[in-house]
Amino acid sequence: MLDHAQKPSTLKRHLYGATGLALLIVLYLLPGSIGHDPWRGDDVGHFAAVYAMLQGDGILFPTIAGEPLTRFGPLYYWVGAIFATVFGWLLPLHDASRLATPFFAGLAIFWTARTASRLYGRHTRTAAALLTLGTLGLVVHAHEHQPMIALMAMQAMTLAGLALVPAQPIKGSIQAAAGVALAFLTAGPGALMLTVPLFLIVATISPECRNPRASGALILGLSLGLSACVIWPLFLSMHAPDHLSLWLEDAWAGFAADPLRPRDLTRAFEMAGWFVWPLWPIALWTLWRLRHQLLRLPLILPISTIVLAALAVYASGELDQAALLPLIVPFALLAAAGVPSLRRGAANAFDWFAVMTFGVFGLTVWLAWTAQAYFWPPGLARSLDRMAPDFVLTGTMLQTLLAVGICLVWVALVWKLPRSPNRGPANWAMGMTMLWCLAVTLLLPWIDHGRSYRPVAESLTIALAGEDPGCIAAMGLSTSHKASLDYFSGLRTERVVDNETPCRYLLAHDDELPIGVHPDRQWQQIWEYRHGGGKRLEVFRLYRRD
Repeated sequence: MLDHAQKPSTLKRHLYGATGLALLIVLYLLPGSIGHDPWRGDDVGHFAAVYAMLQGDGILFPTIAGEPLTRFGPLYYWVGAIFATVFGWLLPLHDASRLATPFFAGLAIFWTARTASRLYGRHTRTAAALLTLGTLGLVVHAHEHQPMIALMAMQAMTLAGLALVPAQPIKGSIQAAAGVALAFLTAGPGALMLTVPLFLIVATISPECRNPRASGALILGLSLGLSACVIWPLFLSMHAPDHLSLWLEDAWAGFAADPLRPRDLTRAFEMAGWFVWPLWPIALWTLWRLRHQLLRLPLILPISTIVLAALAVYASGELDQAALLPLIVPFALLAAAGVPSLRRGAANAFDWFAVMTFGVFGLTVWLAWTAQAYFWPPGLARSLDRMAPDFVLTGTMLQTLLAVGICLVWVALVWKLPRSPNRGPANWAMGMTMLWCLAVTLLLPWIDHGRSYRPVAESLTIALAGEDPGCIAAMGLSTSHKASLDYFSGLRTERVVDNETPCRYLLAHDDELPIGVHPDRQWQQIWEYRHGGGKRLEVFRLYRRD
């Protein structure tokens, strides 16, 4: 534990206790995780793998609409399938399986708080939980099907185990080993880059672990973790060796991929800046204040984790927001260590900035809703109408009452919040929760209308009624499109290979005519659907071979 990490003596006041913190986490994670269709992007793509498992396909190896998914392991999809089985009678299948994300997000918050307690003292647990909860980058991904949230939870579990090594070497190492194995089961070899090097860094650099007892325990834990990583590939080699080969090839291709280009580094840095807000300013304060103790375990552990996560993003060669999720836990740890030592002026500024920021954003959400319900402000109403030209708002009275209640509760909590070193993080987390719940209450129908492909799938099913399609070829369809068609309509499309297809029907996305596909044959357009509007406009066309 760091020398400065003493329990505060003057401002020692609890906020709303463990029960209040748990309720706040539930209120943040549950709304928006249920109550809407699978959205385009990661949400519907990863749900498709869960749906395939529920259909008996891809239990050992995830698949999407019959195609192997090589980027992630099966852990997240197994948990999603369990939630779908247990709660499928109560919720739609996609909502029930999406509960896996708040489950893993809750685990990530729990293990982050536990790590902070072991590194900096028990008084930092609440700050770590609140800061993790309020991180801007977490808000969307914590409410969609997202295996990276599971990786984030296992990363936090590994850090919690390593933080325990100085006090209880065997227990801490075994816990960290479990985190390594589960992280591998979540994201494959890429997860080992985020976890395994930490064992070596801690054992060689941290003075708290440079003793025979701790070093031996770390070697034991690393051996157990790597040994456990072999179990799933071993089962896969016995039941689906082709899938194992494909998975290994994809993993190797990921390591051999070109890194981010220099011009992309600036964009990645800017993206990370808002993604981990408001953690990084407080984390920098911690590093400055404890700059003479950088090699001790409480600092070297989160610093090394940040470096490893940044290297993983750089090596991937892609600017993907979800890939930044492993940055949240280590930044939250550093920020939690700095909260108790913030100057009074900085702490008050953080407090008021949180209140004013979420007050303004809450007002913006209200304006977006009034633009839908009452066409005011007119300019915003026209913009929203262009993005979703056929959306019709319903249930305005119930939405209004619930949204007003959310705002009143937030104002009351902020007004009565006692003075404490955690007041700023608490106001930020409560503001984020209020804003998210308000957006879900007022804007979820509009968001769902624009991000769900259910209308496309249902319209295509009607167009094919009475037809005998046999097989349907596809051009330009994304993973989201294929997954949505599979889930909502039970349609699985075939690939067009070398501009050839034996199928009589062809589904094209944003293509005028299927030029080059059997040029000696004629194709007749029999269906068209325009989804969304403005820059988000997508056009789907179905052709039939004469």
